[in-house]
Parts: sequence; structure tokens; C-alpha cells
Amino acid sequence: MKKYNVAILGATGAVGQEFLSLIEERNFPFANLKLLASKRSAGKVIKFMGKDYVVEEATNESFKDVQIALFAGGSASTVFASAAVKSGAVVIDNSSAFRMDPEVPLVVPEVNPEAIKNHKGIIANPNCSTIIMTMALKPIYDKVKIKRVVVSTYQAVSGGGKEAIDELEQQVKAIAENRPVEAKILPGASLAKHYQIAFNLIPQIDVFKDNGYTKEEMKMIDETHKILDDYGMGITATTIRVPVYRSHAESINLELEDDLSIDEVKSALSNFEGVIVKDNPDEMEYPMPLYTSNQDEVFIGRIRKDYSIKNGLNLWVVGDQIRKGAALNALQIAEYMIKHNMF
Repeated sequence: MKKYNVAILGATGAVGQEFLSLIEERNFPFANLKLLASKRSAGKVIKFMGKDYVVEEATNESFKDVQIALFAGGSASTVFASAAVKSGAVVIDNSSAFRMDPEVPLVVPEVNPEAIKNHKGIIANPNCSTIIMTMALKPIYDKVKIKRVVVSTYQAVSGGGKEAIDELEQQVKAIAENRPVEAKILPGASLAKHYQIAFNLIPQIDVFKDNGYTKEEMKMIDETHKILDDYGMGITATTIRVPVYRSHAESINLELEDDLSIDEVKSALSNFEGVIVKDNPDEMEYPMPLYTSNQDEVFIGRIRKDYSIKNGLNLWVVGDQIRKGAALNALQIAEYMIKHNMF
């Protein structure tokens, strides 16, 4: 099998580290591997597949001879994407920078792989919550058009970075030891106020827009329209940070154009690549973040009719937002391109 020169930008962060785990797990065909990060992280040594790799400071020259550039996200994407493309690399980017650019495909490989062929050097990875939701919507959408989506998310603190994970741990410990609780990170480190996340929920992820929605909520709405290429579908979202370490959960209510039986819904979901139906009320079986973490699939349960509206449907959807919601989805894009000789 042909092997490819790969660069990971943001190699020392959570998504970058997940890239490395997945490359090894999935036997991704790389020849040479460059680990790139900020000046602060340059010089760190990462042991990977029996070899020591020295993290390099990312520069515009870092992408020479690189064919696949996996960008873990953040502001570095806008700084280095054009240089990587000019060097001949295909950039698969986890940041939000290019997602709504009409020239850039926004791709979930199981949902809209046909969009990949339209790339001009950059392919965008959707928001983690959008990926998880569209994996649930697509098999239903292929059966019956969806009129309206109402989604509430329950998003793990790891979506806010390592600092948010550390803060949850510190707050739980402080409460257990009857010490004052400090909040410095959530809902966002750069925001004017911070709230305790331990034993609490915070109904704000990212900043508020003029329409009263948060940026995260609008990402889910706008990105889903683009991925499904259906701008007439009604979508409303409420995104909530919860004191869970890993895996996002979503309560999704759908209004369909026509009726689908529960058996038809379960069959469509079960036969969709990357989805596992875990739905057995008699045995109290349903997806939970504790058990979906470090899993590649999106898990769906609590599948039932919504009798308050015609053709209504309820779903409970859970997925690992660092895997399928970020690193895995990006790597699957690269794998699809390799399989279809697109490099």
C-alpha cells in the first residue's frame, strides 16, 4: 500500500494526541510523520510506535513534502492553512475557521463523502456536536425528509480543553474537602464571568450572538444545513456544559414529513455505518457518556414517537467528541481520499 507524508499541527493537544492513537490503531499508511506545535511546545519528545519524535515549531516551511496535513484546531489553522496548501498538502482542519466557507467542503464521511471531491486544498471537519447529530439524522433523512430538529446537548468538559478537565477535578476535590471552590475557566476562559461546573450545568458554550443563541448553537444549525444541503430544514439548538469528562450527549426531537415506524427508524439507524443502536427499555439499556468514551461509533437509544406532533420522533444520541467528534472524523476523511485515489 502506498504511504503518505503526514503532518499533525497541534500535536501536543488532546485532539493531536488522539490523532496519534488513531493512526496507530487504524494502521494509517504514513511514511514520514511531522509533529508540529507552538513555540512553547517545540522540543518536546513524543514516543510513538517505538520511535521518538521531536515536536517542531510550526512555520510556513513546515509543510514541504507533506501530503496530508491534519490540523487539530485553534487559531493556528488560519495562520498556516494557506502555506500548507501552497506546499502541496491537503489540509483537513478541525477549527471553525473554514467550515462555512462556500469554497471548502464540510464533511462527515458517512454522511456526505461526495463533497470531498470539490475541495481546493482544505477540507473542514464539522463541530463535534454537529458530527454526532448528523450521524443520527442522515439515516432517517434518507428515508423521510426532516421538517424540524430541536436539539439540546449535554457536552463534556473536555470540549473546553485540558484546563476545563483540570478545573472539574479541582472543584470536586475542593467540595469533598470542604474548601472554597474556584472557577476560572468555564464557560470560557476569556469571558468576563466564570461559574462552577462541579455538580452544576452551564447553559452557555462559547459567546452569545445578537440573536440570543450562542456561537456553539449557531454552529450546529448552520453546519447541519450545509452538510445535509438542506437550508429549509428548521433547526433550533440549546447547548449545555455538564460535569462529565468525555463524550457529548444530545436529546433530539424530530418532526418528519411523513410517518416512519419505530422499527423502520431502528432498522435505518442499525444499518448505518458508524452507528450503534442501544435501545432496550425493558433491560434499562441506553447510551451513556461513561460507556461511549473512547469508542468510535455514535450510540443511539430512547427511540420513541413524539405523540405531541404529527410524525414526531425522539432520540438520545451519545458519542465521543474527541474521537468521532474530532480526530477520527478527520482521519476518516483522509482514509476515504486514499481509498478513492484522491491524493
